[in-house]
Amino acid sequence: MTRPTTTRSLVLVVTTALAAAALAVPAQARPPAHQRGSVDPLPVVAPRAETPVLHDDDAGGNADADDPAIWRNAAAPGRSLVIATAKEGGLRVYDLDARPVQSIAAPPAEGPDDAPGRFNNVDLVQGLRLSSGRTDLAVTSDRGHDRLRFYRIDRDRAGGPLTDVTDPAAPAVFSRDQAEINDQRTAYGLATWTDPASGKSFALVSRRERTGIALLELLPAAGGTVTYRKVRTLDLPTTFRLPDGTSWAPCAEPGELPQVEGMVVDPANGILYAGQEDVGIWRLRADLTGTPKLIDKVREYGVPGVYDEETEECAPGTDPGYGGTRISSDVEGLTLVTESGGDGYLLASSQGDNTFAAYDREIGDRNEYEGGFRVAPAGSTLDGSEECDGAAALNAPLGPKYPRGLLVVQDGHDAPGDGDRPATNFKFVDLGTVLDALDD
Repeated sequence: MTRPTTTRSLVLVVTTALAAAALAVPAQARPPAHQRGSVDPLPVVAPRAETPVLHDDDAGGNADADDPAIWRNAAAPGRSLVIATAKEGGLRVYDLDARPVQSIAAPPAEGPDDAPGRFNNVDLVQGLRLSSGRTDLAVTSDRGHDRLRFYRIDRDRAGGPLTDVTDPAAPAVFSRDQAEINDQRTAYGLATWTDPASGKSFALVSRRERTGIALLELLPAAGGTVTYRKVRTLDLPTTFRLPDGTSWAPCAEPGELPQVEGMVVDPANGILYAGQEDVGIWRLRADLTGTPKLIDKVREYGVPGVYDEETEECAPGTDPGYGGTRISSDVEGLTLVTESGGDGYLLASSQGDNTFAAYDREIGDRNEYEGGFRVAPAGSTLDGSEECDGAAALNAPLGPKYPRGLLVVQDGHDAPGDGDRPATNFKFVDLGTVLDALDD
């Protein structure tokens, strides 16, 4: 693997012509999106627990569940933690019973007219060397301030397991000044990666309403804090050449480009998988060199649309049939189920039809589709997952409750609801039941 060797930011722009080569598909059109997909119904799995509901309104502190990460306590796996973002509500920490352990507020706005802190995605880094010694970290993208935030993990610390260790001088990821930060084309999706050859740790960060991804090297700073430097950036395509020779771009509000949120890096080979929400799933090197490859497309790929200013929605046109058959936009919540010998799955949340798709983790098998599943209700008071934003899987024993591992998925519409209040939370699913469903 080629590792970053320069301290200057380099920009790699994937051109439309390059995108056309990467996206080559047969010229014949397939049936419209609503007629494509699996003939047999997907298997269902049910959650074992759910976190308390969050409400994205003033009374609920504008807390909106988004993205989880699972931290394994090697000394006592049954006392492991789930760390999750709640947007303006900051961070939430839960035990394996889905009970709250700690709540951390997002930082306030810089000034009265500035955007407040807003934690979008979270991932983990193990054993990062700081001036105070090696430590496990939770890393989150603060969309409101266009920065990364870092939290040291200490399970038995009085006051809660997370401690903020962000360098106060950590720079903005994409913005040049506060005015640009307030436009909120800022740090959005997030995945971490440690290069085994160099031992260096990185964060890959996508940009809201843009196609850019930045590679940031994580660095120790004074007083046991953490900062970062930008190594290089890459822009995924904004328009795509279709087999009939026309160009297509996903319909969006004027000025918005097809953004990426869900991302995950395979630690075994340094491969990044990135979900471009209205396009599909890309496979590329985590060091952001080389040519990205689109391994699957959303069903809506190639469908023209016109944005309606009044409804703030896109009115779709006739489907030419160039899309995929497994996932519907938005594609979100990418996570890996790792198994020995390189086996395992890439899981993706297909938000448009409330399903999850599983792909072979092995590149030698071309990341082929292996099946899918739904997270369905376990009963009248424990519902499933709808419009899932974020997901995290850990295929390791986690005590008696989850001896075969854990899958945590966001639920965009918790039920039973509370009137018209927006309600979200996280569902805890026995990973063993998911693997059994995929193996059937």
